[in-house]
Amino acid sequence: MRRVAAAAVDRETARAARLRRPSNWARRKGARGCTGRTTSSLNERYNLRRKYMKPLMSRPPLLWMAPALLVAALLGSARFVYPQEARNRAEPGAASGPGLELLRIRGNVSMLAGAGGNITVQVGNDGVLLVDSGTPAMTDKVLEAIRTVSKGQVTYIVNTNDRTDHVGGNANFARMGRPLAIARAAQARVFIVGFSSILERMSDRNVTPPIPEQAWPNDTYSGAQKNLSFNGDGIQIFHQSATTDGDSIVLFRRADVIATGDIFDPTQYPIIDLKSGGSFAGVLEGLNRLRQMAIPADHMEGGTMLVPGHGRLSDVADMDIYHQMVTIVRDRLQDMIKRGMTLEQVKAAKPTRDYDPIYGHDTGNWTTDMFIEAAYRSLSTQRDTTGRASN
Repeated sequence: MRRVAAAAVDRETARAARLRRPSNWARRKGARGCTGRTTSSLNERYNLRRKYMKPLMSRPPLLWMAPALLVAALLGSARFVYPQEARNRAEPGAASGPGLELLRIRGNVSMLAGAGGNITVQVGNDGVLLVDSGTPAMTDKVLEAIRTVSKGQVTYIVNTNDRTDHVGGNANFARMGRPLAIARAAQARVFIVGFSSILERMSDRNVTPPIPEQAWPNDTYSGAQKNLSFNGDGIQIFHQSATTDGDSIVLFRRADVIATGDIFDPTQYPIIDLKSGGSFAGVLEGLNRLRQMAIPADHMEGGTMLVPGHGRLSDVADMDIYHQMVTIVRDRLQDMIKRGMTLEQVKAAKPTRDYDPIYGHDTGNWTTDMFIEAAYRSLSTQRDTTGRASN
């Protein structure tokens, strides 16, 4: 607004100067007082400035600064708004869509997004370790992105579950590189780590289409956890029955980074794969476990960083919001089940209505209706088993 007023002053001054401009005859004679800005013209310019600027200067500073502050706030806030992931994910194996993004998190640990499920990448003198491998069609692009931070061979792949967007690249990586020196007898080119139930499902001959043997985990564990020392960091792999009965949580101790798999996915409601042993109670238990493992910094920001199954890099505050949503939806469904409502009645009541704009999907591989149905059946089964709803 000050610029507008100043421009108006300049226009008025120019007009006044034209009226006072001496004739050619006067200039030739050297007429006195007609050769430039006189004292009277400067005084007039000062008075005009006061005329236009006084109304602005008489207002409180914040009042005339408000429009500029508003514009600056709108432009500045755009930098901190995370773009919403595509509402409908592509089918597993689809290579279309935006390019990959490799984000360095801390130390030698990065997050690679855009290849299906998020991939956690750890690099160092020992080689490359991946948590999940993305979809099959994205392997070449994944490898290209990895090559920007390391030329080493992919030595380990840790699968957090057995869905295609997390294990699809296993077979491709297993065909690359040379046999590992530490596994000459088996001629393995990569160690694929996973919980034992993942191997059982992936090696099932009745699966259609069949999963190639190179994609199967060749380094399974069946206990509570498995420990690795790789690239100067202690890596702990914890078994957690959640979205399936074979989910894993991966903690990089030195880097203070956790790969959560689909137990935490801020882009949608949690997957509950009942056929693969998943349960609503298991998902909530997994989120509680993550809250115990992760240590926030000041005001719940920073500290332990979380690589979710999909979506943006997160911290404890982000996970707490998701955990609160899952807990509230669980309580609502339990109350409806306790009152004897059928699945159709529960769907009609829309127990997730206030969260649907953030986590809901009408189409795709995991819709809101699919989540409500799986959650209802899981909680109903649990109630029938225990004789009461769990707390």
